[in-house]
Amino acid sequence: MIYFRHKKGGKANRFYWKQVSCLFLMLTLSASLTAQNATTPRLSFFQAADTLDKTRLWVCAGSGLAIYGAASIGLYNAWYRGYELSGFHTFNDLGEWNDMDKGGHFLTTYTETALIFKGARWTGMNRKAAAWTAAGIGLGLQTTVEVMDGFSEKWGFSWSDMAFNSIGAGLFLTQELLWQEQKVVAKLSYTRPDYPVFPIRASNDGSGVITLAGRAKELYGVAFAESFLKDYNALTVWASFNLRSLTGAKSGWLPPWLNLAVGYGAENVYGGFSNNWTDDSGNDFSVDPELYPRYRQFYLSFDVDLSRIPTRSHFLKTLFTVLNWVKIPGPALEINTLGGVKFHGFYW
Repeated sequence: MIYFRHKKGGKANRFYWKQVSCLFLMLTLSASLTAQNATTPRLSFFQAADTLDKTRLWVCAGSGLAIYGAASIGLYNAWYRGYELSGFHTFNDLGEWNDMDKGGHFLTTYTETALIFKGARWTGMNRKAAAWTAAGIGLGLQTTVEVMDGFSEKWGFSWSDMAFNSIGAGLFLTQELLWQEQKVVAKLSYTRPDYPVFPIRASNDGSGVITLAGRAKELYGVAFAESFLKDYNALTVWASFNLRSLTGAKSGWLPPWLNLAVGYGAENVYGGFSNNWTDDSGNDFSVDPELYPRYRQFYLSFDVDLSRIPTRSHFLKTLFTVLNWVKIPGPALEINTLGGVKFHGFYW
């Protein structure tokens, strides 16, 4: 089964809609979970309750279920409704898109879990219960999408997707249970390459012509909001380690917000498993692997844990928490599978 044959049927587009729905859900949940209510007049607008507040709890549960239902229905109608259904089945997509989509699953589930945890703590729920609740809901949100895939004839339930979903939720839960803090945070950065514009002719019909810039436009879109969540050549997924927290009391001279991040990216990805595809008109295209080889990239860079920036403002604390999934730009060392080593003075 080929996911990348048609522009509107490629997994890159499907993954984009999945991430948009999840991002909308996360941001809306984080907004609703920090709303003021009449039963907690002593608390500031963004301040968490000291003990369980049932009104806050029911507001969060009700709004969360409503948003989840609306997002699931919207995702089904926007993507799955146009394709035939089948019996539940699986599909092995490990290695597709150089596994950049797996990084996306890891990042999304971790971030969902982190934000839902903050919302649960806002209601006054104790830390352990909030951590388990957040991990369960975060994993459940992603599982919903995978089950939809499983009943769609064009795709299938992916055990590798579920594995990376579990790693994302598990990373948050394990750290919370062990340390009551997140010493390692999942993050994302985006730098879109300058795509080539020289023509590539179809191998089966000389009249078919496309450029790699055109192919990238078909797969990943043009607008920043779309390509930011979708362009596998532009995205880097990071695991950001807090230096002071991991090295202990002897590192008290280190700023509490300073992190060291390890990133993963890919380059020259113009199709799912290979850079060969057929367009809607039946033209077969192939990218010269000598000129544009697919490869993987590994990065090392400094980062800032926004949630550890000292502030007394509950609003800023909430804002920093919501934005903490974005990697802060900085110098980076790249090692790639072509055997290359590069230093980037400024990388995002």
